Amino acid sequence: MDILGPATKVTVYLGESDRWHGKPLHMAILELLKSADCAGATVTRGIAGFGCHSRIRTASIVDLSADLPLIVEWVDEPARVDRVMPKLVEMVKKGMITTQKVEVIANGPCGKRGATEMSEGSELSL
Repeated sequence: MDILGPATKVTVYLGESDRWHGKPLHMAILELLKSADCAGATVTRGIAGFGCHSRIRTASIVDLSADLPLIVEWVDEPARVDRVMPKLVEMVKKGMITTQKVEVIANGPCGKRGATEMSEGSELSL
């Protein structure tokens, strides 16, 4: 979906070990967003962090199975966010969800990567 203009950014903070009906919570969230025709989402794995229990979790050679922090980010139309949010809140029991109003100023169409690249010898004027 091509979104330009006012939008809502949703950020979900959770841990790698968090589950929803037996599957990793971050994957369940992605499946929820995809099934709701959301614009897209990204999961980022943190190298360190701590949450409500104040236990610092880090990625180290000594502890390769650490419950590292994950961040799911999703930007979409406010109405779609409002529609999906109740289910998202139900799924995220131990994490944190934040929202913020954002302005999407550029959003290239899917499948046309590189279409805006400059050709050799072209100039960029500002």
